[in-house]
Amino acid sequence: MLHIRHLSLHRGNRPLFSDWSLGVPAGQVVTLMGPSGSGKSTLLQWMVGALEPAFAARGELWLGGRALHTLPTEQRRLGLLFQDDVLFPHLSVGQNLAFALPASVRGAAARRDAVAQALASVELAGFEQRDPATLSGGQRARASLMRTLLAQPQALLLDEPFAKLDVALRTRFRALVFAHVAERGIPTLLVTHDPADVPPGGQVVTLGGGAEEDTTEPTPHA
Repeated sequence: MLHIRHLSLHRGNRPLFSDWSLGVPAGQVVTLMGPSGSGKSTLLQWMVGALEPAFAARGELWLGGRALHTLPTEQRRLGLLFQDDVLFPHLSVGQNLAFALPASVRGAAARRDAVAQALASVELAGFEQRDPATLSGGQRARASLMRTLLAQPQALLLDEPFAKLDVALRTRFRALVFAHVAERGIPTLLVTHDPADVPPGGQVVTLGGGAEEDTTEPTPHA
């Protein structure tokens, strides 16, 4: 389980979170919603250890029995997926995915097989040598997802990952992401403005408008 404990986060004298706590169970998606300026993306920055200098934070982040807030970014094992894909343009699709593979996957053959299986699982079999620039938006989104998952994250943070997809593709890609989350038992925090992005029966946490009087404990919904 992913736990945020007693987080206080400020920009200057303006509090975004005040003694705020949240738990995300394994294999489930908790959705954060709220207006711009309520601190959703800033929260994710703090979680990965990349908070901008303009902000100050105090609190704890735990994943299982590990205190993540004491670790550097590269040791936190958190996967982050944005609305803009982060494929490296100078690498092929296969090389992009191979870049994410952990060192525990050893040997050229094993690494090729892992990439091939990942691509096949999202209907991109045979795309290893493709230039990312030749992919459609949906194909790039699927490749980015698999690159994130190949890194074997222990929790997943999704920052408006569906926002730039058309309606039909958005529906399919959401289902794909949520199926992988459930299958792998990954606790997942989703930031979105669209209620349609919330998985069926998923918990929603509504944040305030960022003003001091609105930074109360979030209210979960069914």
